Amino acid sequence: MPLSPTLLAGLRNALGPENVLTAPEDLIPYSFDGTAALRQMPGAVALATTTDQVSAVLKFANETRAAVVARGSGTGLSGGSLPSADCVVLCLAKMDRILELDRANLTLLAEAGATTQAIADAAGAAGLFYPPDPGSMKISTIGGNVAENSGGLRGLKYGVTRNYVLGLEIVLPDGEVLWTGNKCVKDVAGYSLRDLFVGSEGTLGVITRVLLKLIPQPAAKKTLVATFAQMDQAAQTVSDIIAAQIIPCTLEFLDRTTIRCVEDFAKIGLPLDCEALLLMETDGHPAVIEAEAAQMVEIARKNGCREVRVAQSDEEATRLASARRTAFSALARVAPTTILEDATVPRSELATMIRFIAATAKKFNLRVGTFGHMGDGNLHPTFLTDERNVEEMHRVEQAFQEIFAETIRLGGTITGEHGVGVAKKGILPKFAGAPALRVMRALRQVLDPNGILNPGKMFD
Repeated sequence: MPLSPTLLAGLRNALGPENVLTAPEDLIPYSFDGTAALRQMPGAVALATTTDQVSAVLKFANETRAAVVARGSGTGLSGGSLPSADCVVLCLAKMDRILELDRANLTLLAEAGATTQAIADAAGAAGLFYPPDPGSMKISTIGGNVAENSGGLRGLKYGVTRNYVLGLEIVLPDGEVLWTGNKCVKDVAGYSLRDLFVGSEGTLGVITRVLLKLIPQPAAKKTLVATFAQMDQAAQTVSDIIAAQIIPCTLEFLDRTTIRCVEDFAKIGLPLDCEALLLMETDGHPAVIEAEAAQMVEIARKNGCREVRVAQSDEEATRLASARRTAFSALARVAPTTILEDATVPRSELATMIRFIAATAKKFNLRVGTFGHMGDGNLHPTFLTDERNVEEMHRVEQAFQEIFAETIRLGGTITGEHGVGVAKKGILPKFAGAPALRVMRALRQVLDPNGILNPGKMFD
């Protein structure tokens, strides 16, 4: 149902006419996010610049029962910020200020629209470190990172976004503003409401400010790349590294297809005749990283690696790391549609899962490149396809159904960092089970009884 003139008038009055977009050509950039093959035109876009404006938008929407989908830069990969039909897209990208950096308490307060890169740079300029580094960190916003509980390449050692959220300012569906959390390292007063909103995908409230924990910057870092003739050798190397009680800050892998695409794209000098590549980074005290790097080289060689390259400079380290950081971009050049997924299994099942993905792609006559965070079991099978080919897209859907069924069978999870959104809401009941879904539905009903926030996401 089209948005009511009363709602649009209220939005224009609260935000200014220039911050309420309704022309079709202005709505097109907000009709999709980073998820392939999904698009839906909203009814309007509201560009908020303050928490008070966000509150006003939600009050008007709640009164008129209009759907609202919060959005930052739209880099999500599960359709979490995909508009619903005739909804109001509430864009917080203009709320991008870093409000405070508190060196005494190792915290940073930012508005939801601040980019992850801007936060990392601000921390770094103060000699501090914000570890979460999602692949889209140059443009992804911290509000979106919190809503999706984003991960990144450094997740093995440093964890995901949830591990760095100390406090949140949230606007509830009726417009009331809630603050939860503080700068205290320890706080167990009442329910942990902060954790309820982390990963809630915009279904319980709209995040407007985030208080983040920072840590001291590592003194040094060493980057290594090892190549293997067999994926099992790479997987065993990872297992042996962890068993040796080494926790690298980065332990990533690329398969043969991805290696070839990356080399064609970035010209890094990667060997094209190997089945697997491991990117390994250790950070900390210089003496510790030298010892850990030497151990990792020894472990890789023991498992039959063909070559180990150790970066001799920061520039070489950046170039080697780009082999992993450009994986998605490199694969996206190969076919019109690149469908990047997110399956996570226990580390002991990595080789099994990687073989299963390859066999499934062969079964359905599809091209796949697989890369990801081997250190924490988070795989990104990426199908190279064309959304205009309806029959092939059906085969892609069948392949993913089998991949996620196997993921669950192996004791894994259907998403390690991308979220559920619309892409995986059909699989969530199989993974979560009836009791968990009942609790999630009940929480959503209590906080958003009129069902205005991000309808159709996670579950119906």
